[in-house]
Amino acid sequence: MTDLKTIDKRGLFADSYIIEGITEGECRSIFLDWAIGLPQNQNPQEWVAFVLDHYGPKDPDHPMTKVLREGLEKPSAPKRRGGRATRVPAQQ
Repeated sequence: MTDLKTIDKRGLFADSYIIEGITEGECRSIFLDWAIGLPQNQNPQEWVAFVLDHYGPKDPDHPMTKVLREGLEKPSAPKRRGGRATRVPAQQ
């Protein structure tokens, strides 16, 4: 595995846990900023699990802990939103 310094080079997670009154929306923004900077060859769920294991037990009710837990969930398959029937008017 790796260490926290490698996973969170800019200290985004560490900072988020010390910001008093941080909101879930702000935590999502921080998480996205971090995720965009991940190396392409890295499995993000492994790193999220590592960060969650480090911070989660210390502050289980923190908004960032919630965001990290959600980051571990597998995304659902995209749902089909339409098709030919929605583009072509019904014939009468």
